[in-house]
Amino acid sequence: MPLHPSSRVQKAREDLAGRLREIRKDAGITGRELAIRCRWSESKSSRIENAKTPPSDADIKAWCRACGADDQVPDLIAANRQSADAHVQWRQLQRTGLRRLQESAGDVYQQTGVFRVYVSDVIPGFLQTPGYATALLSTIANFRGTPDDVRDAVAARMRRNTVLSNGARRFSFVLEESVLRYRLCSVETMAAQLGHLLAVMDLQNVAVGIIPFSAQRNVWPMPTFTIFDDARVHADTLDAASTLTQPSQVELYARAFERQSRSAMRGAAARSLIATALASLD
Repeated sequence: MPLHPSSRVQKAREDLAGRLREIRKDAGITGRELAIRCRWSESKSSRIENAKTPPSDADIKAWCRACGADDQVPDLIAANRQSADAHVQWRQLQRTGLRRLQESAGDVYQQTGVFRVYVSDVIPGFLQTPGYATALLSTIANFRGTPDDVRDAVAARMRRNTVLSNGARRFSFVLEESVLRYRLCSVETMAAQLGHLLAVMDLQNVAVGIIPFSAQRNVWPMPTFTIFDDARVHADTLDAASTLTQPSQVELYARAFERQSRSAMRGAAARSLIATALASLD
Protein backbone atom coordinates (compact mmCIF):
# COMPACT_ATOMS: atom_id res chain seq x y z
CA MET A 1 0.00 0.00 0.00
CA PRO A 2 1.59 3.33 -1.03
CA LEU A 3 1.81 6.20 1.41
CA HIS A 4 -1.39 8.21 1.54
CA PRO A 5 -0.98 11.75 0.12
CA SER A 6 -2.39 13.14 3.37
CA SER A 7 0.14 12.84 6.19
CA ARG A 8 -2.76 12.85 8.68
CA VAL A 9 -4.40 9.84 7.06
CA GLN A 10 -1.09 8.01 6.80
CA LYS A 11 -0.42 8.72 10.48
CA ALA A 12 -3.87 7.31 11.36
CA ARG A 13 -3.09 4.14 9.40
CA GLU A 14 0.28 3.76 11.10
CA ASP A 15 -1.31 4.29 14.51
CA LEU A 16 -3.83 1.52 13.82
CA ALA A 17 -1.05 -0.82 12.71
CA GLY A 18 0.86 0.02 15.89
CA ARG A 19 -2.16 -0.77 18.05
CA LEU A 20 -2.58 -4.16 16.39
CA ARG A 21 1.12 -4.90 16.88
CA GLU A 22 0.88 -4.03 20.59
CA ILE A 23 -2.19 -6.26 20.99
CA ARG A 24 -0.21 -9.18 19.53
CA LYS A 25 2.78 -8.49 21.77
CA ASP A 26 0.56 -8.16 24.85
CA ALA A 27 -0.87 -11.57 24.01
CA GLY A 28 2.67 -12.97 23.97
CA ILE A 29 2.49 -14.53 20.52
CA THR A 30 4.65 -14.18 17.43
CA GLY A 31 3.55 -13.00 14.02
CA ARG A 32 3.76 -16.57 12.82
CA GLU A 33 1.55 -17.88 15.63
CA LEU A 34 -0.94 -15.11 14.93
CA ALA A 35 -1.02 -16.09 11.26
CA ILE A 36 -1.68 -19.71 12.17
CA ARG A 37 -4.55 -18.75 14.49
CA CYS A 38 -6.03 -16.45 11.87
CA ARG A 39 -5.47 -18.96 9.04
CA TRP A 40 -3.56 -16.59 6.79
CA SER A 41 0.06 -16.14 5.73
CA GLU A 42 2.75 -14.79 8.03
CA SER A 43 3.53 -12.14 5.42
CA LYS A 44 -0.03 -10.80 5.74
CA SER A 45 0.47 -10.28 9.47
CA SER A 46 3.69 -8.42 8.72
CA ARG A 47 2.09 -6.21 6.06
CA ILE A 48 -0.75 -5.26 8.41
CA GLU A 49 1.58 -4.52 11.33
CA ASN A 50 3.76 -2.30 9.15
CA ALA A 51 0.85 -0.38 7.60
CA LYS A 52 1.62 -1.86 4.19
CA THR A 53 -1.82 -3.45 3.81
CA PRO A 54 -4.99 -1.95 5.33
CA PRO A 55 -6.87 -4.61 7.33
CA SER A 56 -10.52 -5.36 6.67
CA ASP A 57 -13.09 -5.41 9.45
CA ALA A 58 -12.92 -9.21 9.33
CA ASP A 59 -9.13 -9.10 9.65
CA ILE A 60 -9.38 -6.96 12.77
CA LYS A 61 -11.96 -9.27 14.34
CA ALA A 62 -9.78 -12.31 13.61
CA TRP A 63 -6.67 -10.55 14.94
CA CYS A 64 -8.33 -9.59 18.21
CA ARG A 65 -9.93 -13.00 18.62
CA ALA A 66 -6.53 -14.66 18.17
CA CYS A 67 -5.06 -12.37 20.84
CA GLY A 68 -7.95 -12.58 23.31
CA ALA A 69 -8.75 -8.90 22.83
CA ASP A 70 -12.32 -8.97 21.52
CA ASP A 71 -13.19 -5.95 23.67
CA GLN A 72 -11.00 -3.76 21.45
CA VAL A 73 -12.76 -4.65 18.20
CA PRO A 74 -15.29 -1.75 18.09
CA ASP A 75 -12.65 0.96 18.56
CA LEU A 76 -10.24 -0.61 16.09
CA ILE A 77 -12.86 -1.08 13.38
CA ALA A 78 -14.00 2.53 13.81
CA ALA A 79 -10.39 3.71 13.61
CA ASN A 80 -9.88 1.65 10.46
CA ARG A 81 -12.93 3.11 8.75
CA GLN A 82 -12.18 6.70 9.65
CA SER A 83 -8.48 6.61 8.75
CA ALA A 84 -9.32 7.26 5.09
CA ASP A 85 -11.66 10.17 5.65
CA ALA A 86 -11.38 11.39 9.25
CA HIS A 87 -8.89 14.12 8.45
CA VAL A 88 -10.02 15.79 5.25
CA GLN A 89 -7.98 18.77 4.18
CA TRP A 90 -10.10 21.93 4.07
CA ARG A 91 -8.59 22.91 0.73
CA GLN A 92 -9.74 19.60 -0.76
CA LEU A 93 -13.24 20.01 0.70
CA GLN A 94 -13.51 23.58 -0.51
CA ARG A 95 -11.75 23.32 -3.86
CA THR A 96 -15.07 23.78 -5.68
CA GLY A 97 -16.36 26.42 -3.28
CA LEU A 98 -18.28 26.42 -0.01
CA ARG A 99 -21.68 25.19 -1.20
CA ARG A 100 -20.45 21.61 -1.59
CA LEU A 101 -19.12 21.68 1.95
CA GLN A 102 -22.52 22.78 3.32
CA GLU A 103 -24.28 19.97 1.47
CA SER A 104 -21.75 17.25 2.32
CA ALA A 105 -23.23 16.46 5.75
CA GLY A 106 -26.87 16.65 4.73
CA ASP A 107 -27.59 12.93 5.20
CA VAL A 108 -26.02 12.94 8.66
CA TYR A 109 -28.22 15.84 9.71
CA GLN A 110 -31.36 14.05 8.53
CA GLN A 111 -30.43 10.79 10.29
CA THR A 112 -29.53 12.30 13.66
CA GLY A 113 -32.05 12.52 16.50
CA VAL A 114 -29.99 14.31 19.18
CA PHE A 115 -27.43 17.03 18.44
CA ARG A 116 -24.98 18.34 21.03
CA VAL A 117 -23.02 21.39 19.92
CA TYR A 118 -20.25 23.24 21.75
CA VAL A 119 -18.95 26.45 20.17
CA SER A 120 -16.19 28.78 21.25
CA ASP A 121 -15.65 30.91 18.16
CA VAL A 122 -18.79 31.78 16.15
CA ILE A 123 -22.57 31.46 16.34
CA PRO A 124 -23.21 27.78 15.50
CA GLY A 125 -24.29 27.15 11.93
CA PHE A 126 -27.67 25.78 13.06
CA LEU A 127 -28.54 29.14 14.60
CA GLN A 128 -27.11 31.54 12.02
CA THR A 129 -29.15 34.12 10.15
CA PRO A 130 -28.53 34.50 6.40
CA GLY A 131 -26.78 37.82 7.03
CA TYR A 132 -24.41 36.43 9.66
CA ALA A 133 -23.71 33.31 7.57
CA THR A 134 -22.95 35.50 4.54
CA ALA A 135 -20.45 37.59 6.49
CA LEU A 136 -18.78 34.54 8.01
CA LEU A 137 -18.56 32.45 4.82
CA SER A 138 -17.32 35.47 2.84
CA THR A 139 -14.47 35.81 5.32
CA ILE A 140 -13.66 32.10 5.02
CA ALA A 141 -13.73 32.17 1.22
CA ASN A 142 -11.46 35.21 1.16
CA PHE A 143 -9.02 33.74 3.68
CA ARG A 144 -8.76 30.40 1.90
CA GLY A 145 -8.91 31.73 -1.63
CA THR A 146 -11.75 29.40 -2.61
CA PRO A 147 -14.22 30.03 -5.46
CA ASP A 148 -16.76 32.67 -4.45
CA ASP A 149 -20.06 30.80 -4.22
CA VAL A 150 -21.02 32.29 -0.86
CA ARG A 151 -24.58 33.07 -1.93
CA ASP A 152 -25.22 29.43 -2.89
CA ALA A 153 -23.41 28.21 0.22
CA VAL A 154 -25.59 30.34 2.48
CA ALA A 155 -28.73 29.05 0.75
CA ALA A 156 -27.49 25.47 1.24
CA ARG A 157 -26.81 26.14 4.94
CA MET A 158 -30.30 27.56 5.44
CA ARG A 159 -31.83 24.49 3.75
CA ARG A 160 -29.73 22.22 5.92
CA ASN A 161 -30.82 24.08 9.04
CA THR A 162 -34.49 23.29 8.49
CA VAL A 163 -33.84 20.24 10.70
CA LEU A 164 -34.06 22.67 13.60
CA SER A 165 -37.80 23.05 13.08
CA ASN A 166 -38.38 19.30 13.29
CA GLY A 167 -39.77 18.79 16.78
CA ALA A 168 -38.72 15.13 16.74
CA ARG A 169 -35.05 16.17 16.86
CA ARG A 170 -33.42 17.55 20.00
CA PHE A 171 -30.69 20.19 20.07
CA SER A 172 -28.47 21.18 22.96
CA PHE A 173 -26.08 24.11 22.46
CA VAL A 174 -23.36 25.35 24.77
CA LEU A 175 -21.82 28.67 23.73
CA GLU A 176 -18.94 30.64 25.18
CA GLU A 177 -19.98 34.23 25.99
CA SER A 178 -17.22 35.40 23.65
CA VAL A 179 -19.30 34.09 20.72
CA LEU A 180 -21.83 36.83 21.47
CA ARG A 181 -19.13 39.49 21.34
CA TYR A 182 -16.95 38.72 18.35
CA ARG A 183 -17.58 41.27 15.57
CA LEU A 184 -17.60 39.23 12.38
CA CYS A 185 -20.23 41.34 10.67
CA SER A 186 -21.88 44.77 10.78
CA VAL A 187 -23.61 46.07 13.90
CA GLU A 188 -27.01 45.69 12.24
CA THR A 189 -26.31 42.11 11.15
CA MET A 190 -25.02 41.15 14.61
CA ALA A 191 -28.06 42.71 16.27
CA ALA A 192 -30.34 40.66 14.02
CA GLN A 193 -28.31 37.54 14.79
CA LEU A 194 -28.54 38.00 18.55
CA GLY A 195 -32.26 38.69 18.23
CA HIS A 196 -32.65 35.46 16.27
CA LEU A 197 -30.74 33.60 18.98
CA LEU A 198 -33.24 34.85 21.57
CA ALA A 199 -36.13 33.71 19.38
CA VAL A 200 -34.68 30.24 18.85
CA MET A 201 -34.48 29.76 22.61
CA ASP A 202 -38.28 29.63 22.65
CA LEU A 203 -38.33 26.40 20.61
CA GLN A 204 -39.31 23.39 22.71
CA ASN A 205 -36.72 21.10 21.13
CA VAL A 206 -33.81 23.54 21.57
CA ALA A 207 -31.75 24.12 24.73
CA VAL A 208 -29.17 26.92 24.78
CA GLY A 209 -26.61 27.40 27.51
CA ILE A 210 -24.03 30.19 27.63
CA ILE A 211 -20.81 30.03 29.64
CA PRO A 212 -20.13 33.53 31.00
CA PHE A 213 -16.67 35.05 31.17
CA SER A 214 -16.93 34.99 34.96
CA ALA A 215 -17.73 31.26 35.27
CA GLN A 216 -15.52 29.06 37.40
CA ARG A 217 -14.42 26.49 34.84
CA ASN A 218 -14.11 22.77 35.45
CA VAL A 219 -12.68 22.32 31.93
CA TRP A 220 -10.92 24.79 29.67
CA PRO A 221 -12.45 26.44 26.57
CA MET A 222 -11.77 24.16 23.61
CA PRO A 223 -12.29 24.05 19.83
CA THR A 224 -15.81 23.75 18.48
CA PHE A 225 -17.36 20.29 18.02
CA THR A 226 -20.70 18.66 17.25
CA ILE A 227 -21.87 15.26 18.52
CA PHE A 228 -24.41 13.40 16.39
CA ASP A 229 -26.39 11.05 18.65
CA ASP A 230 -23.76 8.79 20.23
CA ALA A 231 -22.37 7.76 16.86
CA ARG A 232 -19.96 10.40 15.57
CA VAL A 233 -18.27 13.72 16.25
CA HIS A 234 -17.32 16.51 13.86
CA ALA A 235 -14.39 18.50 15.22
CA ASP A 236 -12.93 21.33 13.15
CA THR A 237 -9.47 22.86 13.16
CA LEU A 238 -7.91 25.52 10.97
CA ASP A 239 -6.50 23.04 8.47
CA ALA A 240 -8.78 20.02 8.68
CA ALA A 241 -12.24 18.66 9.40
CA SER A 242 -12.16 15.57 11.59
CA THR A 243 -14.92 12.96 11.65
CA LEU A 244 -14.49 10.78 14.73
CA THR A 245 -16.40 7.53 15.10
CA GLN A 246 -14.45 5.40 17.56
CA PRO A 247 -16.66 4.74 20.60
CA SER A 248 -13.89 5.93 22.94
CA GLN A 249 -13.55 9.19 20.98
CA VAL A 250 -17.29 9.87 20.99
CA GLU A 251 -17.39 9.16 24.72
CA LEU A 252 -14.52 11.60 25.30
CA TYR A 253 -16.32 14.43 23.52
CA ALA A 254 -19.61 13.57 25.23
CA ARG A 255 -17.82 13.88 28.59
CA ALA A 256 -16.33 17.21 27.51
CA PHE A 257 -19.78 18.49 26.48
CA GLU A 258 -21.32 17.42 29.77
CA ARG A 259 -18.63 19.21 31.77
CA GLN A 260 -18.86 22.36 29.66
CA SER A 261 -22.61 22.31 30.26
CA ARG A 262 -22.10 22.50 34.01
CA SER A 263 -20.65 25.99 33.66
CA ALA A 264 -23.40 27.28 31.36
CA MET A 265 -26.18 29.69 32.31
CA ARG A 266 -29.64 28.97 30.96
CA GLY A 267 -33.08 30.52 30.79
CA ALA A 268 -33.37 34.10 32.03
CA ALA A 269 -29.67 34.25 32.97
CA ALA A 270 -28.62 33.26 29.43
CA ARG A 271 -31.07 35.75 27.93
CA SER A 272 -29.56 38.44 30.11
CA LEU A 273 -26.10 37.73 28.68
CA ILE A 274 -27.48 38.05 25.14
CA ALA A 275 -29.29 41.26 26.01
CA THR A 276 -26.08 42.71 27.45
CA ALA A 277 -24.22 41.79 24.27
CA LEU A 278 -26.97 43.47 22.25
CA ALA A 279 -26.69 46.63 24.33
CA SER A 280 -22.92 46.69 23.85
CA LEU A 281 -23.39 47.02 20.08
CA ASP A 282 -24.27 50.68 20.64
